[in-house]
Amino acid sequence: MKDIRKETIYFLFLMIFFISACAPNPAATPTPTTPPVIFPQTPTPFVPECSSIETIPTPAASDASLFPPVSDADMVLGPTNAATTFLFYGDFQDPPSAELALVLIKLREKYPEDLQIIFRDFPLVTNPGHEKAAYAAHASHAAALQGKYWEMHDSLFIKQAEWSLLSIKDFRAWLSLEASLLSMDAAQLAADMEREDIIEKVKESFILANEVGLPGTPFVLINGQIYAGNLSFDALDQIISLILLGERQYTSCPQMVIDPEKEYLAVLETGNGEIVIQFYPASAPIAVNNFVFLAQAGWYNGITFHRVVPDYFAETGDPSGTGQGNPGYFFKNEIDPSLSFNRPGVMAMKNIGENTNGSQFFITYDAVPSYDGKYTIFGQVLSGIDVLEELSPRDPKIGEILPSGDTLLNVTIEER
Repeated sequence: MKDIRKETIYFLFLMIFFISACAPNPAATPTPTTPPVIFPQTPTPFVPECSSIETIPTPAASDASLFPPVSDADMVLGPTNAATTFLFYGDFQDPPSAELALVLIKLREKYPEDLQIIFRDFPLVTNPGHEKAAYAAHASHAAALQGKYWEMHDSLFIKQAEWSLLSIKDFRAWLSLEASLLSMDAAQLAADMEREDIIEKVKESFILANEVGLPGTPFVLINGQIYAGNLSFDALDQIISLILLGERQYTSCPQMVIDPEKEYLAVLETGNGEIVIQFYPASAPIAVNNFVFLAQAGWYNGITFHRVVPDYFAETGDPSGTGQGNPGYFFKNEIDPSLSFNRPGVMAMKNIGENTNGSQFFITYDAVPSYDGKYTIFGQVLSGIDVLEELSPRDPKIGEILPSGDTLLNVTIEER
């Protein structure tokens, strides 16, 4: 039996979950950005003092897996070209498997075009309290013969508490009723559950899972790689968001789209009103150019103010909404000693250290002189501080349930 611990491969982007911020005083500081993925090609001329992120990309859904490849024998739901594939080894009578199944149902609803689910049976028939696990698996495959696999799959998990403690005889009666509710032929379902090919299919799945050395259920692979992290909706939602962000990232730095000799304003439209920003292109030409480039490309449209810390700052600029995303490149700090965090409404780039600016930025609620020299100041609020102060507090932490947050609806650039 293989020792799967030797084969466990974690996603590169999951490593960011354990990186803490380089925190200037006071403690509330912009959260770190780390490079999760680089995927699509968006050719743009290179700008000096800016570099694209060179890293091993997060595995794509088509990458080779440590486990048997998906075949016609697998139960698959979702588009074959989905950005994210979840392969789920589960037991219909296992409560943690049911919890994950409910999470995946919600994720399927949120990402119908971007998520593919594959379920493989691993009925823990040798465990106490799992004596109906194999029967439930038989029922799901019998339902597949009537085109109702996923309906039965979902019902078995959603209603697990109804049937889990029943006797096998009563469970069969429950299945008959459930088949009727799902517009199936109950008698045919019962007959098909006894088919030798179905019984062997479930048995073979159990044997293969044991040969691989699975420790139990649920066991999850994301894009072919073992995932041993948090299985909550928020945690998996953030992972999918980061994978999808990879499809939007750039592979080189933005071309120069501004004239540093001109004046630039930005109007940030939110659900509470507008925030007008005056930029400092002479002091921070790379940062201003970066913001204008991304704004004109629609990068900032419809994204969340993912971190709002009352009395300190509001932070946004990450389309994934996790606070971990970036545009696929970093550029250097531009520190102008004449500019200071000495008042409310200062707009600056978020970073995780010197020369790691990307797309995220923050606007201060008050003077924070301890930030001087550490973050690139590239703008100042002209109007809309009151709008900024109405943003809902939010501090993203991986795996925790978060409020939805306020949305940056649109950014309009004005050149004068």
